[in-house]
Amino acid sequence: MVEREALVTGEDGKKRCFWGASTPDYAVYHDGEWGRPVSDDFRLFEKICLEGFQSGLSWLTILRKRENFRKGFAGFDFNQVARFGEADVARLLADAGIVRHRGKIESTINNARRAVELIEKEGSLAAFVWRFEPDPKSRPKRFDWETLRAMPKTPESLALSKELKKRGWSFVGPTTMYAFMQGVGIVNDHLDGCFCRKDVEAERKVFARPR
Repeated sequence: MVEREALVTGEDGKKRCFWGASTPDYAVYHDGEWGRPVSDDFRLFEKICLEGFQSGLSWLTILRKRENFRKGFAGFDFNQVARFGEADVARLLADAGIVRHRGKIESTINNARRAVELIEKEGSLAAFVWRFEPDPKSRPKRFDWETLRAMPKTPESLALSKELKKRGWSFVGPTTMYAFMQGVGIVNDHLDGCFCRKDVEAERKVFARPR
């Protein structure tokens, strides 16, 4: 690791954010998914829900269970999840392939119902969440590990959290929402020197912001 940068050079000669080189699962997620802009409503809903499940756990735990979560929650089609009832809660509590936390399971069902309502008013979940993309001028000039450790939440993630809570969503605190924003490319928090930072920025440059 380059301590000042918190980068790791892999066997392929590429420098990565240190966490992206820690396990094969993280390497795939870091290189191909994390920070790349997302506009699909189901994928955005999935990420909000999984970030809620991650609270108190490691993201690696959630990542390794993600396919089980997708099976259990109808591919995170919020239209279907919104119709889940007590029998579904019982089914999910018995599913050892996911995190069996009643509060988080019930929160996902609640949030599916709130997502349906939000889309009726706003047109799409994507158009809504991308409104909270920060002004590039407000972002740090340098993205090293010390900078990122000091910003577990931002004014934009606070605002997104507040707005979702006002609409009845749960498990959407500002730190959870910042992790969501990082994951779906609303911000690019790959470290300076990571090969993905330039790639992600190029994708964000041509990405059509949902309206």
